[in-house]
Amino acid sequence: MRKIFLGFIVYALAELALLIVIGQNIGVLSTLLLIIATSVLGVYVMKNKGMNSVQNVKNTLARGEAPGSALVDTLLTFSGGLLLALPGFMTDLIGLLLLLPFSRKMFQPVVYYWMRKKMKKGQFIIVQR
Repeated sequence: MRKIFLGFIVYALAELALLIVIGQNIGVLSTLLLIIATSVLGVYVMKNKGMNSVQNVKNTLARGEAPGSALVDTLLTFSGGLLLALPGFMTDLIGLLLLLPFSRKMFQPVVYYWMRKKMKKGQFIIVQR
């Protein structure tokens, strides 16, 4: 628990330092507008691309196929949009990496590994209706 708390503090301080540096270089108003613009973009991505991804998962299930890759893409797309919606430049960078198709492929093995680990422990169950 201490590691998580320490991680949040380190993240917040790094994000604040980055915000100050960027604010000094491009100006306070430009920095605020950039943060607002990426937040609006993140909400747009979650709404539109996220819904398209969910529809893709439904189509995959309707065809009788396993939704593995479509489900992971949906998770990564939604996470990328969520990170873009959060204020901060480090979250924006990670969110952008999750949204770009060529860099999203780097994160897919991590998500598959996490899902397999949860399934083996019985913490992640897929129910078909």
